[in-house]
Amino acid sequence: MEIYKSKTIRFSTALTAINKKYNSISILRLLTIVLFLFSIYYYIKTSEIVCIAAAIFLFSAFVILMRIHSKLVFKKQVSQALLDINENEISYIESKKMPFENGQEFNDFHHPYAYDLDVFGEHSLFQNLNRTATYIGKKTLANQLLTLSPNDEISRNHQAVNELSKKLDWRQEFMAFAKISNDNQSNYQTLLKWSTFNSTPLSKSTVFISYFLPLLFLLVLAGYIVTSSTTFATALSYLFLINLIVLGRFMNRIQAEIANSSNIDKTIHQYSLLLQKIEEETFQSGKLIDLQQKLLFKKENASVHLKQLAGLFSKMDSIGNFVTAIVFNGTFLFNLHVLKSLIQWKIEHAEALENWLVVIGEFEMLNSLANMSYNNPEFVYPTLNTNFEIDFTNLSHPLLNGKIRIGNDVRFHPESFMILTGSNMSGKSTFLRSLGINMVLSGMGAPVCASQANVHPLPVLVSMRLSDSLSDSESYFFAEIKRLKQIMDELESRPAFVLLDEILRGTNSDDKRNGTIEVVKKVIGKNAIGAIATHDIEVCLTTNEYPNVLINKCFEVEIVNNELHFDYKLRDGICKNRSATFLMKKMGVI
Repeated sequence: MEIYKSKTIRFSTALTAINKKYNSISILRLLTIVLFLFSIYYYIKTSEIVCIAAAIFLFSAFVILMRIHSKLVFKKQVSQALLDINENEISYIESKKMPFENGQEFNDFHHPYAYDLDVFGEHSLFQNLNRTATYIGKKTLANQLLTLSPNDEISRNHQAVNELSKKLDWRQEFMAFAKISNDNQSNYQTLLKWSTFNSTPLSKSTVFISYFLPLLFLLVLAGYIVTSSTTFATALSYLFLINLIVLGRFMNRIQAEIANSSNIDKTIHQYSLLLQKIEEETFQSGKLIDLQQKLLFKKENASVHLKQLAGLFSKMDSIGNFVTAIVFNGTFLFNLHVLKSLIQWKIEHAEALENWLVVIGEFEMLNSLANMSYNNPEFVYPTLNTNFEIDFTNLSHPLLNGKIRIGNDVRFHPESFMILTGSNMSGKSTFLRSLGINMVLSGMGAPVCASQANVHPLPVLVSMRLSDSLSDSESYFFAEIKRLKQIMDELESRPAFVLLDEILRGTNSDDKRNGTIEVVKKVIGKNAIGAIATHDIEVCLTTNEYPNVLINKCFEVEIVNNELHFDYKLRDGICKNRSATFLMKKMGVI
């Protein structure tokens, strides 16, 4: 918290200083252009050489001030982004607001756990983790949350996240560059679509014409300057028209190449700056080094290649300015040359472009996990095993306030399944979500909310929070049966970590109890590990049939001074106390 506050003060001070310089340069720019116009006016009026000299000096000063102004604009944007980043972290830690995108567009109601564990949406795991600012970064983080990585990749992520968590300044600068790119899904997809769009090179005759006609135009222009002959002037006008006619024949190709690419040059330029940040940093962990090495292409850094592409798209934008397009193309076939360069760039680099963007996405994803690790130094990186052992010490939900969350120790031996009982509000569902979320974090290479963890990463299958699917004309009960069928089908191919919360709520109590018992038997028969929460005590008696596999755990409630008291501590055995009758009597329901 304190580091974010000190950074906020520093960047706020820097932004104030930049704004003062920015305003001063703006005034000087205005002053130089006004004086330049006066100099031109007096030169026309008096023909004094000093006036034209002053005009040249003032114009040069204006160009220099423009460059300074552009640099200040960039510094201003970066400083503002850095200020916003630190203010957002302070607001997040103080629980004032959640100023990060929630990834709702990635929610998949058919995914084995995304909806049930609130991976996406308001106050979701994604929103708490998300420190991405590009579309590819957001997409990569979402995919990582939905995918179980192999153990070796998880270990590589541990090392990368741990290293990045210590590079606070670098992470924030990287994020600032990403924020000012104003990247979105449209820009990302437009760029990829352009890279895969089949562009045949210009014919040799077209390339010859693109050089011959401008050269001929320059020679005729030189002849006219030397001789002032009307013949040369007429020839110039004809050549000007011919050049425009030639360009007109390629307008469809030009439009096809730059379709929907408005301001894409700025996005590509920001991509290049992000890649440059990666290229210039020194890393120690294997994954970060491997990602960095992917940015070396044809003995040149990827950032250099992308800056070239940004420049080409920027030049091609001139086709949208009528006056500029007429002048530059009528004389030099400017956009035809840019088209040729764009096609050539695509031929040479298209295969690598998507890989470069993937590297940006990977770094943003890892930065998000590193930020969580930095903000929660008490979280641990789990030790990995392949023996179906899952042990957590002081396990809790990572999204709960650290000052009030209560941890529990839980251990799953190989082929161990927990039957969990407890009254409403005692903490059963939160405990199941804590297990699920931390298993998801374990499977992606993130630290987990525990003081110690030894985990065999497994696929997570959950049936906890379903809803009526009105669009599919499905009832809650049928949606739940489909989810249970999905879980059973998944267990046919591989073991998994299964979490079930009060299943079969849409049927009568006997049917629900018997169905639950049969589900438990089938789940453990498929060697699943996990837990089921239930209110049916009879379900707990199933442990008598499978004492080496099933275990009973519970959350208890106590009545203290005529008030319900929940300690949210996991205990051995079956829940004994009840709270519903007491609560209804206390509130006058019965």
